[in-house]
Amino acid sequence: MSASTTPSSRPAVTEREAREVAEAAREQHWRKPSFAKELFLGRFRLDLIHPHPLPADEAAQRGEEFLAKLRDFVETKVDAALIEREARIPDEVIDGLKELGAFGMKIDTKYGGLGLTQVYYNKALSLVGSASPAIGVLLSAHQSIGVPQPLKLFGTQEQKERFLPRCARTDISAFLLTEPDVGSDPARLATTAVPDGDDYVLDGVKLWTTNGVVADLLVVMARVPRSEGHKGGITAFVVETNSPGVTVENRNAFMGLRGIENGVTRFHQVRVPAAHRIGEEGQGLKIALTTLNTGRLSLPASCVAAGKWCLKIAREWSAAREQWGKPIAHHEAVGSKISFIAATTFALEAVTDLASQMADEDRNDIRIEGALAKLYASEMAWLMADELVQIRGGRGFETAESLRARGERGVPAEQVLRDLRINRIFEGSTEIMHLLIAREAVDAHLSVAGDLIDPEKSLGDKAKAGANAGAFYAKWLPKLVAGPGRLPTSYGEFRHGVDLSGHLRYVERTARKLARSTFYAMSRWQGRMESKQGFLGRIVDIGAELFAMSAACVRAELLRSQGDHGREAYQLADIFCRQSRIRIEELFNRLWTNTDDLDRKVVKGVLSGTYEWLERGIVDPSGEGPWIADATPGPSQTENVHRPIR
Repeated sequence: MSASTTPSSRPAVTEREAREVAEAAREQHWRKPSFAKELFLGRFRLDLIHPHPLPADEAAQRGEEFLAKLRDFVETKVDAALIEREARIPDEVIDGLKELGAFGMKIDTKYGGLGLTQVYYNKALSLVGSASPAIGVLLSAHQSIGVPQPLKLFGTQEQKERFLPRCARTDISAFLLTEPDVGSDPARLATTAVPDGDDYVLDGVKLWTTNGVVADLLVVMARVPRSEGHKGGITAFVVETNSPGVTVENRNAFMGLRGIENGVTRFHQVRVPAAHRIGEEGQGLKIALTTLNTGRLSLPASCVAAGKWCLKIAREWSAAREQWGKPIAHHEAVGSKISFIAATTFALEAVTDLASQMADEDRNDIRIEGALAKLYASEMAWLMADELVQIRGGRGFETAESLRARGERGVPAEQVLRDLRINRIFEGSTEIMHLLIAREAVDAHLSVAGDLIDPEKSLGDKAKAGANAGAFYAKWLPKLVAGPGRLPTSYGEFRHGVDLSGHLRYVERTARKLARSTFYAMSRWQGRMESKQGFLGRIVDIGAELFAMSAACVRAELLRSQGDHGREAYQLADIFCRQSRIRIEELFNRLWTNTDDLDRKVVKGVLSGTYEWLERGIVDPSGEGPWIADATPGPSQTENVHRPIR
């Protein structure tokens, strides 16, 4: 056993303890309505998203003025090919973004920021990300999950006054949670913060610290041991990167996003004032999850930008390239791909703008909507980029630099594919997002019936839970039988040339079907439900499609009412909904017809070596070394590659 996995350096955590840590970190109550939560319960609350919410005039004007300045900057100052070639954003570009105020987009004006809404912040990230995804990551990691957002939500007034002006104009921030052997299982977090007088002493190693190489300020998650006067638990701290004992040990390189400043950061006996603790001891994971409720929306913004670019290139290329006497766009095999890209781009923008505006209004709980937006956008954007590479053929696989060298337009299709791939992992992998959303989606069921399937609950607790569950389901189940989705006249305000009302009726009917399927599965598997990750993932994917259909229809009606390409918006919403419905029906079929049980048997065979013979006939080009790097606490043995930009 390596030192990094010994009990002395990493907590030994059971599966139940890990779940309890995650459960304690999530928001336990629903104080505001949630469109997506209602959708998973079989209730189509169109009134929560229609009419589509809009930003205030003053906020829109301020946002548009900044977008104009940002567009001029990225068009004249950003050389995307240079960033890709040298794998680094030039310092002068970062300095220019600071002067423009781009590092303070989400920070209140009273602290020197621009005070943009979530809607315009995301539009800005889409714009700058289309020029260079690495710059989009730099800005979003700084203020979506870095120091500004946790302080905005949980910081003291003194902390805000101390750090936010710096973040708005001069300092770059990063968020440090992941460790070499800890990803989506924070219960095993090994970095410690030991109280010592008016300070905490940090020790540990953090991995994949986006912005960490150039950051001035860090949000660090560390475990405070329980002691007299200290509640303990995972806790958040603001740490100055130039503090003694902080070492950036490596600048990591990746398949895509070649300009990001992502590293490995070691803390050895780093003293952090107690005044720099964010929130209370033990609140660290709650702070992280709450921050991500809106922080995740930066990823859909980048996906929208990618979709728009894919559509532009697909349109221009497929009109210019001829095959068998006509442009390739007119061949059905290519045309269907273009239709998919156009329809999906429209839907992703609808989902992102709707979720962002709901976040700005703050009258809805968007924890599920934000997670669905991240999940759906990251998966669909990857598919769109893959289709663009296919449309471009051999040129899609060729680098932009190679294309330019032989006299053709340098279209970085393969780069976009590489850059987008990480979005299915960033800020919660698709698999983790499925589980996170599923947990929230079944919250109402667990609230009334959870004790029934908990093996550690007493018979008395189970009896009480049974009575509560009986009362809940006696009222809830009959409502899943019929609804407005069965009435041909429902949602008639969505008929304008193209009829979208049928799609909304489908959403209403399918939401009820989805809720019935979830109830049936809970009845069938009870306590084993949590292990049915394939089933839960499909349930969530159906909900994501229904959310996207709803958002697309509501956005189309908004654009029509504003006289902004309304007819075309209705056409795009219609084709997207038709494509989505096909995917939904396939997912429903796979709820009960799948290879999940057989897959588990094969996996056991693979791990036991039963199929090892299948691996013969190859050589493994992997280098030597451990699967997981040693993260034993202690002083750094490497050069500090921290590179503050001043």
